[in-house]
Amino acid sequence: TTGGLARLPGVLDRHTPDILVLELGGNDGLRGFSIDAMHANLMRMTRLAQGQGASVIIAGMKVPPNYGPRYERDFENVFGQVAEATDSMLVPFLLEGVATDASLMQPDGIHPNSDAQAAIMEMVWGELSALLR
Repeated sequence: TTGGLARLPGVLDRHTPDILVLELGGNDGLRGFSIDAMHANLMRMTRLAQGQGASVIIAGMKVPPNYGPRYERDFENVFGQVAEATDSMLVPFLLEGVATDASLMQPDGIHPNSDAQAAIMEMVWGELSALLR
Protein backbone atom coordinates (compact mmCIF):
# COMPACT_ATOMS: atom_id res chain seq x y z
CA THR A 1 0.00 0.00 0.00
CA THR A 2 2.94 2.33 0.52
CA GLY A 3 3.91 2.13 -3.15
CA GLY A 4 0.30 2.50 -4.22
CA LEU A 5 -0.09 5.60 -2.11
CA ALA A 6 3.04 7.10 -3.66
CA ARG A 7 1.80 6.42 -7.22
CA LEU A 8 -1.91 7.20 -6.84
CA PRO A 9 -1.87 11.03 -7.01
CA GLY A 10 -0.18 10.96 -10.41
CA VAL A 11 -2.50 8.25 -11.68
CA LEU A 12 -5.57 10.19 -10.54
CA ASP A 13 -4.28 13.35 -12.22
CA ARG A 14 -3.58 11.54 -15.50
CA HIS A 15 -6.75 9.48 -15.72
CA THR A 16 -9.38 11.27 -13.57
CA PRO A 17 -11.44 8.09 -13.04
CA ASP A 18 -15.10 8.11 -12.09
CA ILE A 19 -14.61 4.74 -10.37
CA LEU A 20 -11.53 3.32 -8.69
CA VAL A 21 -11.23 -0.33 -7.75
CA LEU A 22 -8.66 -0.34 -4.97
CA GLU A 23 -7.12 -3.79 -4.56
CA LEU A 24 -3.95 -3.35 -2.60
CA GLY A 25 -2.63 -4.89 0.58
CA GLY A 26 -1.89 -8.48 -0.39
CA ASN A 27 1.86 -7.88 -0.48
CA ASP A 28 1.62 -5.96 2.81
CA GLY A 29 0.08 -9.04 4.38
CA LEU A 30 2.66 -11.40 2.96
CA ARG A 31 5.38 -9.18 4.42
CA GLY A 32 3.68 -8.93 7.82
CA PHE A 33 3.34 -5.16 7.34
CA SER A 34 1.77 -3.14 10.13
CA ILE A 35 -2.04 -3.32 10.00
CA ASP A 36 -2.24 0.26 11.29
CA ALA A 37 0.04 1.52 8.51
CA MET A 38 -1.87 -0.45 5.90
CA HIS A 39 -5.15 0.96 7.24
CA ALA A 40 -3.77 4.50 7.07
CA ASN A 41 -2.51 4.00 3.51
CA LEU A 42 -5.83 2.58 2.31
CA MET A 43 -7.70 5.44 4.00
CA ARG A 44 -5.49 8.05 2.36
CA MET A 45 -5.82 6.45 -1.08
CA THR A 46 -9.57 6.20 -0.77
CA ARG A 47 -9.88 9.81 0.39
CA LEU A 48 -7.59 11.01 -2.43
CA ALA A 49 -9.76 9.29 -5.04
CA GLN A 50 -12.99 10.51 -3.47
CA GLY A 51 -11.54 14.01 -3.26
CA GLN A 52 -11.20 13.95 -7.04
CA GLY A 53 -14.77 12.75 -7.47
CA ALA A 54 -14.21 9.01 -7.88
CA SER A 55 -16.41 6.37 -6.31
CA VAL A 56 -14.27 3.68 -4.69
CA ILE A 57 -14.68 -0.07 -4.52
CA ILE A 58 -12.34 -1.68 -2.02
CA ALA A 59 -11.40 -5.25 -2.85
CA GLY A 60 -10.33 -7.25 0.18
CA MET A 61 -7.70 -9.92 0.41
CA LYS A 62 -6.75 -12.64 2.88
CA VAL A 63 -3.43 -13.91 4.18
CA PRO A 64 -2.42 -17.52 4.74
CA PRO A 65 -3.20 -18.84 8.24
CA ASN A 66 0.47 -19.20 9.16
CA TYR A 67 0.53 -15.48 10.06
CA GLY A 68 -1.41 -16.25 13.21
CA PRO A 69 -5.10 -15.81 13.98
CA ARG A 70 -4.84 -12.23 15.27
CA TYR A 71 -2.91 -10.90 12.28
CA GLU A 72 -5.14 -12.86 9.90
CA ARG A 73 -8.31 -11.43 11.49
CA ASP A 74 -7.00 -7.88 11.70
CA PHE A 75 -5.75 -8.02 8.11
CA GLU A 76 -9.07 -9.24 6.74
CA ASN A 77 -11.04 -6.70 8.79
CA VAL A 78 -9.08 -3.67 7.62
CA PHE A 79 -10.76 -3.62 4.20
CA GLY A 80 -14.26 -3.49 5.65
CA GLN A 81 -13.21 -0.89 8.19
CA VAL A 82 -11.87 1.40 5.48
CA ALA A 83 -14.92 0.84 3.29
CA GLU A 84 -17.25 1.67 6.17
CA ALA A 85 -15.28 4.73 7.30
CA THR A 86 -15.17 6.16 3.77
CA ASP A 87 -18.64 5.07 2.63
CA SER A 88 -17.05 3.00 -0.13
CA MET A 89 -18.27 -0.25 -1.63
CA LEU A 90 -16.62 -3.49 -0.56
CA VAL A 91 -15.78 -6.77 -2.20
CA PRO A 92 -14.85 -8.74 0.96
CA PHE A 93 -12.46 -11.18 -0.74
CA LEU A 94 -11.51 -10.64 -4.36
CA LEU A 95 -10.36 -14.22 -4.84
CA GLU A 96 -13.38 -15.95 -3.30
CA GLY A 97 -13.73 -19.32 -5.03
CA VAL A 98 -10.50 -18.71 -6.93
CA ALA A 99 -7.75 -18.94 -4.31
CA THR A 100 -8.78 -22.47 -3.34
CA ASP A 101 -8.97 -23.75 -6.93
CA ALA A 102 -5.46 -24.73 -8.08
CA SER A 103 -6.58 -24.67 -11.72
CA LEU A 104 -7.23 -20.92 -11.39
CA MET A 105 -3.93 -20.08 -9.73
CA GLN A 106 -0.41 -19.60 -11.04
CA PRO A 107 2.22 -22.10 -9.88
CA ASP A 108 3.21 -19.77 -7.00
CA GLY A 109 -0.20 -20.45 -5.42
CA ILE A 110 -0.62 -16.73 -4.71
CA HIS A 111 -1.58 -15.08 -7.98
CA PRO A 112 -4.57 -15.97 -10.16
CA ASN A 113 -4.00 -17.04 -13.74
CA SER A 114 -5.81 -15.91 -16.88
CA ASP A 115 -8.51 -18.58 -16.43
CA ALA A 116 -9.50 -16.90 -13.14
CA GLN A 117 -10.29 -13.51 -14.63
CA ALA A 118 -13.96 -14.20 -15.35
CA ALA A 119 -14.54 -15.33 -11.76
CA ILE A 120 -12.73 -12.26 -10.42
CA MET A 121 -14.85 -10.02 -12.62
CA GLU A 122 -17.98 -11.65 -11.19
CA MET A 123 -16.72 -10.81 -7.69
CA VAL A 124 -16.37 -7.13 -8.60
CA TRP A 125 -19.35 -6.85 -10.93
CA GLY A 126 -22.01 -6.74 -8.21
CA GLU A 127 -20.56 -3.53 -6.77
CA LEU A 128 -19.34 -2.11 -10.06
CA SER A 129 -22.65 -2.55 -11.86
CA ALA A 130 -24.43 -0.57 -9.13
CA LEU A 131 -22.12 2.39 -9.84
CA LEU A 132 -22.73 2.21 -13.58
CA ARG A 133 -26.49 2.71 -13.33
